[in-house]
Amino acid sequence: MSKEHYYNIIKSPAITEKSTMVSVHNAVVFKVALTATKPQIKAAVEGLFGVKVKSVNTLVRMGKVRRFKGRAAKLSDIKKAYVTLAEGSRLDVTTGL
Repeated sequence: MSKEHYYNIIKSPAITEKSTMVSVHNAVVFKVALTATKPQIKAAVEGLFGVKVKSVNTLVRMGKVRRFKGRAAKLSDIKKAYVTLAEGSRLDVTTGL
């Protein structure tokens, strides 16, 4: 697959307190496309970063209804992927892609 296709699957790294805590266990958190599957995410991470992936866990955070200036608006759904790297593989997403 081309790198453009990989970038359509992996949107951005999720840099939060929780994602930095799981980095101790050699895991990285990415925001991914809602239609992306676990094998596609694994192939994209291995293709873009050149690391070996041990496992991929995904979750979908459903959008919430918020009020802004008295009007109700629905936030969009977000899919996250917790990618656990194999032993000896290292990935630092804070330096950029």
